[in-house]
Amino acid sequence: MYCGSCARDNALAAELMSRGHDVTLIPVYTPTRTDEPNVSEPRVLFGGISVYLQQYASFFRKTPWFLDRLWDAPGVIGAFAGRMVSNDPRMLGDLTLSMLQGESGVLRKEFDKLVEWVRAEPLPDVINLPNSLLIALAEPLRRAFDRPVFCTLQGEELFIDGLVSPYRERALDAIRKQVPQVDRFIAVSQYCGGFMADYLGIPFEKISVVPLGINTNGYEKRQSRTGTFRIGYFARVAPEKGLHVLADAFVRFHNQVESSLLEAAGYAAPIYVSYLERVKKTLKDVPFTYRGVVDREGKLAFLRNFDVLCGPVTYDEPKGMFLLEAMACGVPVVQPRRGAFTEIVEKTSGGILVAPDNPAALADAFHQLWQDPVRRASLGANAYANVREHYSVQRSADRLLEVYKSV
Repeated sequence: MYCGSCARDNALAAELMSRGHDVTLIPVYTPTRTDEPNVSEPRVLFGGISVYLQQYASFFRKTPWFLDRLWDAPGVIGAFAGRMVSNDPRMLGDLTLSMLQGESGVLRKEFDKLVEWVRAEPLPDVINLPNSLLIALAEPLRRAFDRPVFCTLQGEELFIDGLVSPYRERALDAIRKQVPQVDRFIAVSQYCGGFMADYLGIPFEKISVVPLGINTNGYEKRQSRTGTFRIGYFARVAPEKGLHVLADAFVRFHNQVESSLLEAAGYAAPIYVSYLERVKKTLKDVPFTYRGVVDREGKLAFLRNFDVLCGPVTYDEPKGMFLLEAMACGVPVVQPRRGAFTEIVEKTSGGILVAPDNPAALADAFHQLWQDPVRRASLGANAYANVREHYSVQRSADRLLEVYKSV
């Protein structure tokens, strides 16, 4: 359940703070989840419970702000978010549109709270929204503080495309109309920048690319060994993340190489428990282990245990954080040639790209690496070195500062 976007933003904030910059990282909706020391503020703006109550009960749109603090407390929000709140876009059309309507919608009180909170803080040089679903914050913040507003683009199209009609079309229209309120958009990959320019109607000259970066502290190089060939999966358990594709591929591969196993880790939301059970049925006759959610130490140990990592997502992924984490341990990857995976694998020379949605192609790539330990070691060495060269949080922070200063 650790959030990839939260992890990226938190790592960048921590790196900038370590250089002496003043950074305020403000959680929105729910407290942030990250497996590194959390540098976000100990409060939540647009608290998920407040937003929900105001959306569906007009009484709460008029309650005093001091009363809202009762259910805006991070501990209260966290308790509910962990048990009964769904982030399934099929269920959140009304809330999504209300957020995109901004001050003219039913959540006006929350926008007023945001401006008042920022007024009490030191005046920022720049304001950076974490994704385009929060673009309605741009205009009131620009108006109140006369500072440039940036908006990061990091995979929100998956949520938008999951909205049912007509919410999807209305949400896209609302975002596109507010593009002029943002001074510069920041894409987390070249692919993301090109795709989102077309998807949201953003002039290409308003998009700058700041590649992902990870904090590589603690990522030790895996030790070479012989014996059982180990394949890993590290991502959310959901159909779009492609665990079922990997399951089909592994069954094919295991029929050729019996001394092999598959291990998976990652959060499985309640709505995807049945999906996970179907995957387990596919894998019932082969060595497979699902480890659930792992913390940072568990993640580092988990990733170092593999000969190869694979996350065959079924859509054009704009990020690929899990690739960087595996490669930082010297683990080569096998990935579909799509989205940001192409540029990451080609830039690092740390893996093999295959045709998308093709279990046979994945199985063949696994077999190639199993047969050729020299090549496998070379790809792993490339991955280990080039993630540090091109995808460290330090490099990402350097580029982010360049973009801020240019505006």
